[in-house]
Amino acid sequence: MCQVASRNTDSGVSTFKAIDWVTIVLYLILVGFGAISIYAASYDFDNASLFDIKEFSGKQIMWIGLSLVLGCGILLSDYRIYKTYAYPIYIVVLIVLLVTIFVAPDIKGSHSWLKIGSFSLQPAEFGKFATALALAKLFDSYNFSLNAKISNYFRALIIIFLPIILILLQNETGSALVYISFIFVLYREGMSGLVLFSVLCAVTFFVIAVKFAEPLVLGIPMGEFTVFILIMLVFSLMLLFYCRDVIIARNVIFGFVGSGIIVAVMSLCGIHVNGLIYFIGIILAAIIYTAVAMFHHRITKFMITIGFAIVSVIFLFSVNYVFNNILEPHQQMRIKVALGIEENLRGAGYNVNQSKIAIGSGGVTGKGFLNGTQTKLKYVPEQHTDFIFCTIGEEEGFIGATGVLVLYLALILRLIYIAERQRTVFERVYAYCVVSILIFHLGINVGMVIGLCPVIGIPLPFFSYGGSSLWGFTILLFILLRLDASRKERMD
Repeated sequence: MCQVASRNTDSGVSTFKAIDWVTIVLYLILVGFGAISIYAASYDFDNASLFDIKEFSGKQIMWIGLSLVLGCGILLSDYRIYKTYAYPIYIVVLIVLLVTIFVAPDIKGSHSWLKIGSFSLQPAEFGKFATALALAKLFDSYNFSLNAKISNYFRALIIIFLPIILILLQNETGSALVYISFIFVLYREGMSGLVLFSVLCAVTFFVIAVKFAEPLVLGIPMGEFTVFILIMLVFSLMLLFYCRDVIIARNVIFGFVGSGIIVAVMSLCGIHVNGLIYFIGIILAAIIYTAVAMFHHRITKFMITIGFAIVSVIFLFSVNYVFNNILEPHQQMRIKVALGIEENLRGAGYNVNQSKIAIGSGGVTGKGFLNGTQTKLKYVPEQHTDFIFCTIGEEEGFIGATGVLVLYLALILRLIYIAERQRTVFERVYAYCVVSILIFHLGINVGMVIGLCPVIGIPLPFFSYGGSSLWGFTILLFILLRLDASRKERMD
């Protein structure tokens, strides 16, 4: 018995020494500043205490205290359970997400919050660490390699998209989109950069097609006209740099430019040219020419290039249908506001407009703690949750906002360092899942607060008010710290 007790004590001491305390300190600074910012965002001249449990700041401090207890529990747990029970944890969370669809009350059209007595929890926040564990477990499987066979891609994507589907069924689009960030982990583990490049092209094509629906050029919307040109440009560049065939790339470019000059001259002469027929014809001709020429070269790369052109054209034709028939009216309006198509300052654009006013009024040094007029007069809705960053910008100014971003940058860089020093695939993949989620949350939240992204209700990690969000991020982070600490335990 004495030997067992001694072994457990030694394990606890070694875990304590092996913990990455730099990350712990950054975590504590962020949650501490978060509570203060929530107090500032909800302060309304009633001299309420920061620790008043009736105030949002007091409740957040309570959540922070419970999070620290939760974090300590994770650090004292056996690191093996996270790998051993990764799939069971994932399945349990999926079941909870499924049940939530049917039992959660309707809150602003969303069925995503479970009522437990006087508390509410959002299961989607806890699905992140469960999905990260399942993905890490998959990659750590015996002889698993993402590029070994196409079925491995499907297995990884199934793990990622199952929670996305269930959360979308809860009508919680913002939380579902966060899970897309796991795609970056696949890239780190060997997925071709062409996939990320294709996603970038898809986003670019979508934005241009939606934003420039007018005027018409050659009988088609200017957005479609521009996207067709971009498709031909990317197709030519892929032939040149990806397929490394200068002759084919040159001939395709000459053919496109030459035909374009002819069409331009015909239009100036008053001869009507159907732009849609022209672009479809020139792209089809380029594809056929490339298909015939590729049989003397590396067929696979040419097939991928041709596939890119075909899929791009199909995607372009689907943009209007998706935007007008699949997206909800409020989602369409948020995108239009973000793209500057409509202002709608009294509707979907109100939050963003007031947020930008608040941040801009802060100037370089800010108005001072508790002196923000936009904040105190409640011009910015949800300023203690999704729009907490505008409170920082107004009261602490550019310097304070930059300081917060530097803290996040330090945390992200530290987590990347931790990820790269892991000795097992399971721990490395899980670490990069954590990094991807934090980067996505930070980028989208700050982007929507300053008007660069549509408002989709994503909280700022460790800063925004809410127990579910804070607990979810704490579990996500502290499991990584526990796995990282196990490196030295296994060496001892």
